[in-house]
Amino acid sequence: MLPTSFSFIKTETRPSIALEYAGSGEAVIMLHGIGGNRTNWWDQIDFLKHQYLAIAWDARGYGDSDDYKGGLIFADFSEDLALVLSRFELESAHIVGLSMGGRIAMEFAAKFPHKVKSLALVDTHLGFQNMTEETRNAFVESRREPLLAGKETKDIAPAVAASLCSKNAIPGAIEKFIESMANLHKDSYIKAIESSVNNDSFDDYDRINTPAIVIVGEDDKLTPISIAEEIQQKIAGARLAVIPNAGHLSNFEQPDSFNTVLADFYKSLS
Repeated sequence: MLPTSFSFIKTETRPSIALEYAGSGEAVIMLHGIGGNRTNWWDQIDFLKHQYLAIAWDARGYGDSDDYKGGLIFADFSEDLALVLSRFELESAHIVGLSMGGRIAMEFAAKFPHKVKSLALVDTHLGFQNMTEETRNAFVESRREPLLAGKETKDIAPAVAASLCSKNAIPGAIEKFIESMANLHKDSYIKAIESSVNNDSFDDYDRINTPAIVIVGEDDKLTPISIAEEIQQKIAGARLAVIPNAGHLSNFEQPDSFNTVLADFYKSLS
């Protein structure tokens, strides 16, 4: 159910992008991971709305956003994000991206540096081309292959959630992710997996010159602290924050700790 204090719109673009938002001031735009949607950021919208215009999207093919014809080029997400800023008449915004959303955020910052006030890269990675073949194959096998074999996203959601979340996550976190995975658009989700693995090749870290923080769950097994440290080293001046008792979905596994880290980061920029 939509929180009564949040607003909802869809852009007039094709595909149309669904957006949920609240508050006013400098904009913070939040990008979900490959198995998520905008509802994954409800705790952050509710927290940030008192000082910021807090916005979360459903990426193309997710949630209430439109599906699209043909294949997916990973760079399409960055173009969509630029259109979201235009929809709100924003010259720039703070960008927060979880996992796949973090990859989108980095590409966007390199492509449109004047549109980015800061980056918060959450439980993200260096690209599938930098993962071991074993890790890459395990990711695809656990997500795409069962769907191609006839299962639905709701069938694989519990196992995926268990592999990503910390056993110390707050009550309800795993169920929250299972629900978002169960609501995925199956065909678009498969396209996102294939595009992420095959053509997400961003490696232009030297082009990111905005303030940045890399946030990672202490118990994240998919993109562990070692990967977060490597991203931090690649982005000049980037900071690192570790969220205790959180896995790969740290923003809603431990929302209070996550919100504190994000708020402190933004305070340091003023």
